[in-house]
Amino acid sequence: MSRLVRGERGVALIMVLLALALVVMLAAGMTRQLNIRVFKAGHYLAQQQGYSIALGAEAFARRILTRDFEDDKDDNAMVDSLDEVWASNSAILPLDENGVVEVQIDDLGGRFNLNDLVTASGQVDTLAKDRFSRLLQALGINGISADTLVDWIDANDQTISAYGAEDGQYLMADPGYRAANQPFTSVTELRLVQGMTEEIYQALKPYVAAVPVSGVGINVNTASGPVLQSLHEKLSESDIQSVLKKREEQPFENVQDFLALPEFAGLGLTAAELTVQTRFFEVVSRITYDNRVVTMVSTVFRNGEGKVRTISRDTGQKNRITKEPYTISEG
Repeated sequence: MSRLVRGERGVALIMVLLALALVVMLAAGMTRQLNIRVFKAGHYLAQQQGYSIALGAEAFARRILTRDFEDDKDDNAMVDSLDEVWASNSAILPLDENGVVEVQIDDLGGRFNLNDLVTASGQVDTLAKDRFSRLLQALGINGISADTLVDWIDANDQTISAYGAEDGQYLMADPGYRAANQPFTSVTELRLVQGMTEEIYQALKPYVAAVPVSGVGINVNTASGPVLQSLHEKLSESDIQSVLKKREEQPFENVQDFLALPEFAGLGLTAAELTVQTRFFEVVSRITYDNRVVTMVSTVFRNGEGKVRTISRDTGQKNRITKEPYTISEG
């Protein structure tokens, strides 16, 4: 009998140990899941905090652009140029002892708008198409053509020329996809265009924009050398360097002053789709705190009355702060 009792006790002890082991395993699993959830929640809250601060940085930049408009209006000189405060530096705003806010405003008016290639009515803008072709030539880019981009934007499925590309070409890719057949929403879409390589994309990216409307015009006060050279086939690099030097000394108050330069004499260059003002800007915000970095790139529009509103936001771009920093004190 004593052996039977001892056997039953042994079985009971084993069952208790098994139950205890099961409880420990369940508890360990629950603890691990809880730790993961706590980490995810903390990460989400930190990202939301960073995003909220970035929205504040964007609001700060919009205010700078509004004030710039008001100052230009007071001076009776509605001109946007690279010597203005918003264009010269990035701003550094103290957050706390563990963080900093960096804000940079980039002009989009001096870049070639990819959506200018096709008008709002769906027709090819020959002036813009010729300018883009010359921009490619000025940059030494041979792998793509303006026709390919026109086909990417226009609504039909017929190639504009032998240099174009529509669904038939894109569907042969692996995996296959279709042409957008609508305006560019981001410059990064260029990576999908037939013939585009990473080398070409990086070479072209600083000189183009994807402004959501066409016909806004190129700001001759902020346009780079290659963009200015694209205005006419007879303009040489030395001509443009001379123009840039004069612009650095004194920004152009109107397009007529720009066209009156001797470098343009006899070219028949007109004021079509040229301006001395910028309507679209990019606001780059980088928030650094608690060893975390949140970046947001916002596209903003400033209308003819100086009102600034946000068109789009992108939190997927990195390393966009490029200008010399200027620290703004709390006082």
